[in-house]
Amino acid sequence: MTATQPTLSTERKPSRRAAALRRVAEYIEKNSTERIMLEELAALANLSPCRFATVFRREIGLPPHRYLCHVRVQHAIALLRSGVPLAMAASEAGFFDQSHFSRHFKSICGVTPGKYLAQVSSIAKQSVLTGAGERRDDGHELRAAG
Repeated sequence: MTATQPTLSTERKPSRRAAALRRVAEYIEKNSTERIMLEELAALANLSPCRFATVFRREIGLPPHRYLCHVRVQHAIALLRSGVPLAMAASEAGFFDQSHFSRHFKSICGVTPGKYLAQVSSIAKQSVLTGAGERRDDGHELRAAG
């Protein structure tokens, strides 16, 4: 005997609240470099600001401002990894200044942006120095002839 597939009537549909919070999260991600007000987000979810903050924290796991900071830090990390200078990455990610960025970066990542860049740089150098190359099917490394 095989297991039966659930029918449409027994499948759980996403709630309107979940859909509204998904819209808000997408809005934050698309507009993270802009100034976003709590009232603006609450209006998108059709909730009062106080109720919105409570529901958002419960469903997403972070308060709205903290979620915005996480999105901004992730954007800044991508910029830093692509070679954008620290102050410019902070500004382009939506932080007021480099100090504001560094404080949030450290609280989220556990290290300062400078130490993060040093660690990323160190890892990249180690992989170059150790000659981490591709491996053939038989386990031998392929290296460029030089």
